[in-house]
Amino acid sequence: MKRSNFILTALAAIPGTALAGIHADIRLRTDKGFKVKAGEDRFNEHHAMKIVTSNVLDTKVSSRDTDGDLTILEQTGLTPKGGPPLHIHPFQDEIFYVLEGEYLFQVGSDRFPMKAGDTIFLPRNVPHAFLQVSDKSRTLVLYQPSGKMEEFFRTTTAYTAPPSQQEMVKLFEEHDMKVVGPPLKADTN
Repeated sequence: MKRSNFILTALAAIPGTALAGIHADIRLRTDKGFKVKAGEDRFNEHHAMKIVTSNVLDTKVSSRDTDGDLTILEQTGLTPKGGPPLHIHPFQDEIFYVLEGEYLFQVGSDRFPMKAGDTIFLPRNVPHAFLQVSDKSRTLVLYQPSGKMEEFFRTTTAYTAPPSQQEMVKLFEEHDMKVVGPPLKADTN
């Protein structure tokens, strides 16, 4: 083989070799619309949390649909006077839209009472927590980008009993969250 042919053949192979390594990292994004019925989960998985609350979460739009850009969950709150510890999401903004019931949210040092129809934005890296005030509630929860939140809720569904405080801190850390304080108390205003 002539030297010039060898060089051209070698150069032609480079893009194929480079793309072979990238292929495993390519994510897919759905190119079709879909409907998720009321009371149902996108993948027929109801995530029944068993850690800080016993809330049920249903995926409406998955990170698998959006190439990790967005997750939308419907949360049915079944834990009056309960909620997560004060925590941060270093990589996600979080948005709650209250469909039913009442909450108290803390975002940084500010507190916001919330009722049906209200929306709250929780910026990444800002400590936040919420307390379910009413006996039952429902919210839409959006994470942007998705991060590890869907996996967090799948993991919490597998618990058979609430974890210890140390286990909970570790669980949050494994899913890119950091606990920075206790949950809100029912008597806080």
